[in-house]
Amino acid sequence: WQKEKELIDKLNAEGEKLEAAKTKLELAENESDLGAASRIKYGEIPEIEQNIAEYRRQINMIPADKRLLRDEVTADDIASVVSRWTGIPVDRLKESETKKLSHLEDDLHKRVIGQNRAVESVANAIRRSRAGIGDQRRPIGSFLFLGPTGVGKTELAKSLAASLFDDERAITRVDMSEYMEKHAVSRLIGSPPGYVGYEQGGQLTEAVRRRPYSIILFDEIEKAHQDVFNVLLQVLDDGRLTDGQGRTVNFSNTVIIMTSNIGSQYIQEWDGNNFDTLENTLQKELTVHFRPEFINRIDDIVIFDRIKEEDMKHIVEVQLESMLAEIEKSKGIKITLTSNAKEALAKEGYDEAFGARPLKRVIQKRILNKLARQIIDGVVTEKSEVAVDYDGENFAIKMK
Repeated sequence: WQKEKELIDKLNAEGEKLEAAKTKLELAENESDLGAASRIKYGEIPEIEQNIAEYRRQINMIPADKRLLRDEVTADDIASVVSRWTGIPVDRLKESETKKLSHLEDDLHKRVIGQNRAVESVANAIRRSRAGIGDQRRPIGSFLFLGPTGVGKTELAKSLAASLFDDERAITRVDMSEYMEKHAVSRLIGSPPGYVGYEQGGQLTEAVRRRPYSIILFDEIEKAHQDVFNVLLQVLDDGRLTDGQGRTVNFSNTVIIMTSNIGSQYIQEWDGNNFDTLENTLQKELTVHFRPEFINRIDDIVIFDRIKEEDMKHIVEVQLESMLAEIEKSKGIKITLTSNAKEALAKEGYDEAFGARPLKRVIQKRILNKLARQIIDGVVTEKSEVAVDYDGENFAIKMK
């Protein structure tokens, strides 16, 4: 590193000398000082250029994969700085959006299991919007996710954030059970001048102003007050909001997702046949809770199937992949599970009423708690490999 830095410093110093020499040459020629001009042109400048060439040669001799420093600003550096200023992901600045959209379903299916219809609906709506078919002032997409708990509604939102914006944390989550009162609207867009909280801005408008490329997730939307729906209508229709301080916030680069448990009992009872009948039943339920103008402004109403027991093995794989990767990254412990252990987790983590929601708790209780105890006791050390098996009653963790 020190050698590289010295070479780059010398190269930069010679570059400054070259610029100064060229300036002196121009002045000498303007003043008709031919002696000085000749000395600079045929003496100083060639010597400096020779030094520059030599330093560049030495730098280029260092293999590209071993270089620690650069002597110039690249397009990636500029993209990184602009990303920090604007909140727009670096990859979004560099990569053609068509490449992302072409394999959007594949990206979503990696994490969302057993919801083919939902994934396809979301991907198609996103592509329609980004292909320029529709009003470009509106959000990229707006969806109402219907389904019982534990079927993957939030997971699909996270997966969409990771696919579109390169970061699953690019989500602003708003719990609509906190917006059941009329006065709660000011918390979304900020209080008007003269009222308490005016300086703070609104939860929704500030989040989008600071991170314009993001998913906005409105959880349990049916619980919101009617005045909150008036705010959402403006977002869905115009793609913008004016906050309490009079600033216009642009929502055209956001994806609006609203979740609801309305009609969950019908989805739970559905036998997998006559989807059109289920869809019509849910539409009737929605008209009871929401105004027609609100429903009509949503790009797609996405119905999530209940999780089937046969889907659980794939869900276990997805959940374990992220959990175990985090452990390996933080502690250096590589964990593998036998097929018996995975099948046991799939069985214990499934609940007909709650879908896959209990799975994470089962993994923590049955495996991670034991692993933590063994790490503290010194049985499992950092940078080690362990195997997890199931004997029919208990999970066993053994060092490889």
